[in-house]
Amino acid sequence: MERLQKVIAHAGIASRRKAEQLIQEGKVKVNGKVVTELGTKVTDQDRVEVEGVPLEREEPVYLLLYKPTGVISAVKDDKNRKVVTDFFPYITQRIYPIGRLDYDTSGLLLLTNDGEFANILTHPRYEVEKTYVAKLKGIPLREQVKQLERGIQLEDGKTAPAKVKVLSIDKKKQTSIVEIKIREGRNRQVRRMFEAIGHQVQKLKREQFAFLDLKGLSTGDSRELTPHEVKQLRALALHGRNAN
Repeated sequence: MERLQKVIAHAGIASRRKAEQLIQEGKVKVNGKVVTELGTKVTDQDRVEVEGVPLEREEPVYLLLYKPTGVISAVKDDKNRKVVTDFFPYITQRIYPIGRLDYDTSGLLLLTNDGEFANILTHPRYEVEKTYVAKLKGIPLREQVKQLERGIQLEDGKTAPAKVKVLSIDKKKQTSIVEIKIREGRNRQVRRMFEAIGHQVQKLKREQFAFLDLKGLSTGDSRELTPHEVKQLRALALHGRNAN
């Protein structure tokens, strides 16, 4: 037997937190009866409906995509632009991205139909580390790098401390390549952090998500995560530390 909210999350309907909200709002039925008790447990034999739609218990899917620029991190787009799920026409499950990379950012993006898994990898308290490499206009000073490392004030609050490394500089073109590791996931956060110290991001790529990287993949390529990788990601998130 499993808790009702966990079953809903695993079916890809919503995160566990959202599933709990749906239950409390009386939008979930078990065997034809409305259930509002969060502790309710169900089995494979029970018929679950969410907002009148029967729950289909899909096999969980865990995917890694090397997202190109010019692609939306969404399931659909009202402007008919390419979205990340377009790269998986062969997947029958209702997958969605874990977090997002903005339109102009390339790199490692995970997709799944497992709401609980998505929640633990995006919730700030689990502090999963993401590594980005940015090409900047200008060359950051040492004090500016230290500002990022300490945490910098943005319009939506101060960022957590980051790890920053200047990889290369081009004095002639006045550009630099900088690696930054963060454990948050605010909207356009990396770009805004660099803008806050006076440097515009010309190009941005997410190189790593926790211990996962893009080795062996070209832009637009994808692969399934191994069961061991899924297990490792759960473990590192729930223990609040990164794995290397």
